Amino acid sequence: MNRLAVYCGSATPADPVYIDSARAVGHALATRGIGVVYGGGRLGLMGAVANGALAAGGEVIGVIPTALVGAEVAHKGLTELHVVDTMHQRKQAFTDLSDGFVTIPGGTGTMDELWEAMSWAQLGYHAKPVGLLNTAGYYDHLIAFVAKMGEVGFLRPVHRDILIVADTLDVLLDRMAAYQPTVPIIRMSSADL
Repeated sequence: MNRLAVYCGSATPADPVYIDSARAVGHALATRGIGVVYGGGRLGLMGAVANGALAAGGEVIGVIPTALVGAEVAHKGLTELHVVDTMHQRKQAFTDLSDGFVTIPGGTGTMDELWEAMSWAQLGYHAKPVGLLNTAGYYDHLIAFVAKMGEVGFLRPVHRDILIVADTLDVLLDRMAAYQPTVPIIRMSSADL
């Protein structure tokens, strides 16, 4: 994995564990020689990931829609900053520029990115690992929900391992490196669907 897209929030929660963890994620990725592809912002967890990676001498590529550049939230000190027109183009760039996806805490935008990465893996639009870092138990309920989707039958057994979960970045990255893509929907017979 040469580059990973990091999905996270642009907010700064009151509990410093989230900012500290985000900064540590950026730093750890750079230390491992893994470039960061992210939303291009300077605020919140986004800015912390970028600054952590940059402080460790890492490559940081931001992808930001024009509307957010105009709101002056773009990080100006990145290795590269790609400005796109739409959120759809942004998410496509994340997929094109990265070898996998790591989701750390965030809100609705982060969830949109995570779900799309999982959905595209399930469909076969990419075969890249999709990781979820469960910082301070933030995603406990989401992990339970994904399990529920499988129990009910909305997530096929063959696709239940698409989401790779860990409580520490080292474990998550090791699991992502060992990821074996599943059989995507586009290669399944109608009897399997």
